[in-house]
Amino acid sequence: MISLETPRLRLRTARPDDVEAMHAVLSSVEATLYWSTPPHADLDRTRAWLRGMIDIPAGEGEDFVVEHQGRVIGKAGLYRFPEIGFILHPDSWGQGLAGEALVAVLGRGFDVHGLDAVVADVDPRNAASLRLLARHGFRETGRRERSWLVGETWCDSVDLALTRDDWLAARPR
Repeated sequence: MISLETPRLRLRTARPDDVEAMHAVLSSVEATLYWSTPPHADLDRTRAWLRGMIDIPAGEGEDFVVEHQGRVIGKAGLYRFPEIGFILHPDSWGQGLAGEALVAVLGRGFDVHGLDAVVADVDPRNAASLRLLARHGFRETGRRERSWLVGETWCDSVDLALTRDDWLAARPR
């Protein structure tokens, strides 16, 4: 089991018993407003999603459950290299926790996995995630219309990237 520690968070490999905590996140209308799937209607949907997270083949990605004060509050990781993704329960928003998790995942992606760049695909209405990624050096690389069908609604995308060189240049020495 892999575990990353930050000043306030523990990011660790997901386990099947995380299903209820992750369901609390993934069934939240507010948390999933700009997510790539509609809110999960039942535990079976979350169980299948969690199984996919757990079963990522070695070398293809690395995704983590995020714990704060011993409670699972969401997930952050590179589900499939080099794409980063994160989602936290709304009661954890506004505390800098997503940024803290993001730094841990980026560090591991560049330092351990040797990625040349990390990319993100963000709904253009998700201003908070766009600001967070920009603060960490991500730059817009393009926009796509109707890139995700979420439920019965087509959503657009802003594509972003952070290169290894930009990450290294921005790191404190």
